[in-house]
Amino acid sequence: MSQHVPEDFPRDATPASLAGAHPKLAGRLIDGKFVVGLTEEERFERWDICEDLAQQLVGAARREASKYPENSRDVTLERVRRGLEDKRWTSAVETDWLMTRLRSLLEW
Repeated sequence: MSQHVPEDFPRDATPASLAGAHPKLAGRLIDGKFVVGLTEEERFERWDICEDLAQQLVGAARREASKYPENSRDVTLERVRRGLEDKRWTSAVETDWLMTRLRSLLEW
């Protein structure tokens, strides 16, 4: 599965640390091993969601650009980004990746 995930996709969208006198990381016990961060399968799922959103947002960005031709491409992408952030479907690092992917798909 992981071979399909681009190298630039974030490795860990939700790292967690715990407060206290000594540094600690949040982990999970999976198949007898402690795992901190996303498993390869979870990372694939997150990438798949983000890739699907990027593909869907191509049309939304083009509609936005047509509706407001006076706006630059950067302004259009910022408006799309704000709409995406309002939905809270992706983490901050995933949103950054998604917007870079969207720019690439639009060839902007």
